Amino acid sequence: MGLLSRKAACNSHGQDSSYFLGWEEYEKNPYDEKKNPSGIIQMGLAENQLSFDLLESWLARNPEPAAFKREGESIFRELALFQDYHGLPAFKKSMVDFMSEIRGNKVTFNPNNLVLTAGSTPANETLMFCLANPGEAFLLPAPYYPGFDRDLKWRTGVEIVPIQCSSSNNFQITESALEEAYKSAQKQNLKVKGVLLINPSNPLGTTATREELNLLVNFVDDKNIHIISDEIYSGTVFDSPGFVSISEILKNRNHKDSNLSDRVHIVYSLSKDLGLPGFRIGAIYSENEDVVSAATKMSSFGLVSSQTQHLFSQMLSDKKFTSNYLKENRIRLMKRHDMLVSGLRNAAGINCLNSNAGLFCWVDMRHLLKAKTFEAEKDLWKRILFEAKLNVSPGASCHCTEPGWFRMCFANMSEETLNLSITRIKDFVDSFNTENNVNRRQQRRLLRSPRIGLTKWVMRLSSSVSHDCEPER
Repeated sequence: MGLLSRKAACNSHGQDSSYFLGWEEYEKNPYDEKKNPSGIIQMGLAENQLSFDLLESWLARNPEPAAFKREGESIFRELALFQDYHGLPAFKKSMVDFMSEIRGNKVTFNPNNLVLTAGSTPANETLMFCLANPGEAFLLPAPYYPGFDRDLKWRTGVEIVPIQCSSSNNFQITESALEEAYKSAQKQNLKVKGVLLINPSNPLGTTATREELNLLVNFVDDKNIHIISDEIYSGTVFDSPGFVSISEILKNRNHKDSNLSDRVHIVYSLSKDLGLPGFRIGAIYSENEDVVSAATKMSSFGLVSSQTQHLFSQMLSDKKFTSNYLKENRIRLMKRHDMLVSGLRNAAGINCLNSNAGLFCWVDMRHLLKAKTFEAEKDLWKRILFEAKLNVSPGASCHCTEPGWFRMCFANMSEETLNLSITRIKDFVDSFNTENNVNRRQQRRLLRSPRIGLTKWVMRLSSSVSHDCEPER
């Protein structure tokens, strides 16, 4: 280890989180319907595999982009040569148009303000580098995606201070929670540089309300700090209330006398909405010229390939396709979401937080805990992982303050595998309840046994004493 740098050798990557440990166990014993039917089913991966057929159908109808051709002529050499890290203009234009379409065309985006990155992970990290120094902090509503402890902090040295949200109001952000987080950072001598919002939320699967968004914008405006709105799940909203982007809130406000628009930044990606994490397509959108300039320079460390940009500039420019895709994908997500929610409730008596977006459910298993502690949650998580053979993400890994919540993903598997997952949960809960009932009966017997023995002994002793003390006849 002495040969490595301090950064490479330090333990701040977050790899010891139960979120990552569950992945490691899954990779040792992954479920396969034919090759390994008793393996662990991956319910910890927020991946959208429900609409690949729509993408494949488009590719079949439009073979030229994937073959690197334009009007029958090869453009392979053109795409193979060096491209400026600002990105292909045609792709940036199609990307911002797609972002507007997802938002109901209520807002528009300028392609010159878009910085391309190899996914949302480098987009968020790049913004950390641009907006904060090592040892400064961002506030982040909790529960939040476990990977942020790695993505935001590991290389940048930036700290995260949770905005603690509660199940009592369905984990919505409140003014008091914001102020408490801000004061907590101050007590730790951390300068707060901004708020990072995940909208729709991962792991909750809910969209931020207009009230929450206005509250956040008022807060950052008052504190003169930044807000990053990570909107990578914006196209997965399948039920009401609909999605409201921070850009729409900004558009409807009169901020001419402040520099608010310079302190609002959006992260987007095609990884979730189109189910394309392997293509590594992400972006930062900002109206702050200095941020765009700095982020563009940094993007050279994680570019989107020219071939990828060319292909998806053609796909996203096909408005008939994008309109149909977004509509059909939402229908499929709702169906799959409802399968998991109803399956958990009807088969296992487990409820979920009411949600309307995302690729997962926030599942309430507090009633299965043997104690209201995170140690009990960890024990339950291990049993689900090794006995039910399901990799789910425990709430502690998401920095939830209430033990017993778990994130379960539903869009990264077939319908048959999801049904098997529900069956496994049902069998586990049945076995768990039977075990608890047996334990309770044994405890009651143990508690009764000493008392019964003592009573009989006292009665016998009393009878003996009484007999011995009888007067002689």
